Amino acid sequence: MATKTTKTVKVSKTTPSTMDELLASVGYKLKGFRRGEVVVGIVKEVTAKTMYVDIGGKAVAVVAEREYELSRDYFKSLKTGDEVTGTVLVAENDAGQVVLSLRKAAAESRWKHFEEALAADSIMTVKVKESTKGGLLVDAEGVIGFVPTSQLSKEIEGDVANLVDRNLQVKVIEVDREQNRLVMSEKAVSEAEEIASRKKALSVVELNGEYDGVIMGMVPFGAFVEIKVGKGAKAQTLEGLVHISEVSWEKVDEVSKVFKDGDKVKVKVIGVDEENGKLALSVKRLSSDPWSVVAEKFKIDTNHAGVVSKIAPYGVLVRLEKGIEGLIHASKMPVDRSFKEGDKVDVFVESVDLSKRRLSLGVVLTAKPVGYK
Repeated sequence: MATKTTKTVKVSKTTPSTMDELLASVGYKLKGFRRGEVVVGIVKEVTAKTMYVDIGGKAVAVVAEREYELSRDYFKSLKTGDEVTGTVLVAENDAGQVVLSLRKAAAESRWKHFEEALAADSIMTVKVKESTKGGLLVDAEGVIGFVPTSQLSKEIEGDVANLVDRNLQVKVIEVDREQNRLVMSEKAVSEAEEIASRKKALSVVELNGEYDGVIMGMVPFGAFVEIKVGKGAKAQTLEGLVHISEVSWEKVDEVSKVFKDGDKVKVKVIGVDEENGKLALSVKRLSSDPWSVVAEKFKIDTNHAGVVSKIAPYGVLVRLEKGIEGLIHASKMPVDRSFKEGDKVDVFVESVDLSKRRLSLGVVLTAKPVGYK
């Protein structure tokens, strides 16, 4: 009968008996993570409630559940194999997983989306969060955007308080990541046809062209004038602004003292903004600038007849002719004379500053009184 032999197997002390020893035996070191560390990983799985990312740890990292809820649209756009950058929120949870935040990546994705929407002139749906004096604050995919009152349609601009919690369709008109600035327009959607028609009409307006117009309304900073461009059936009506500084070569304090609603006026086009649908008009530029002849007509030490146009603490303003006024400074006033608006006065030119459109005047006297400097 053959003798049965038993082979004794000795366990080497170098044989790994734990996962850490096994990894060490093949030269693999698990990477440790710390809170706040920025990591790059590969998407392994996207579920209805969270996402798993391989960042080289002993267990697949998981995205914080609350964050996933806040940025659901961003996570839905990701797929297995995509590379993502995140920040460690928890180095190791009870399941041995690293908990990640992808908020910065989600924000970057949203800003890129807004830039693409701006370039494509596409429509977005936002939710009104708050009504402010200047417009509406809206929630645009987790980013707070602003819709100025000027970018609301006529239909809703007077009822902004009742828009809170309502959805609006808008277009992006300005994106600035650095300033965290996102500006949108509601009327670019609701008044799209009207805006397109206005842009088309503006495209045929002649810069420096002259048009007949009608005063349609006045505001402290100017007058709105309606003009017609084109001929016959193709003629279109446009509204432009004559700024208060473009009403007259003379200083105008109140537009209503110069115009009234319904007045017919001739205007000159001095600016066309097709993109924003704005038309800048001028009345004064239909006549030559009176200051163009000041240097020749009002030389230093020449005498002229004028009329007092205004009394001020710093002196007396004298109108020499339409659009040209000079100042008799208070320090140059004769001690034995006083003036009131409308008084005629003979003056001489002391100095001329064409760049600042200033004339310094003195009162013509038969003899200089004591105290005159």
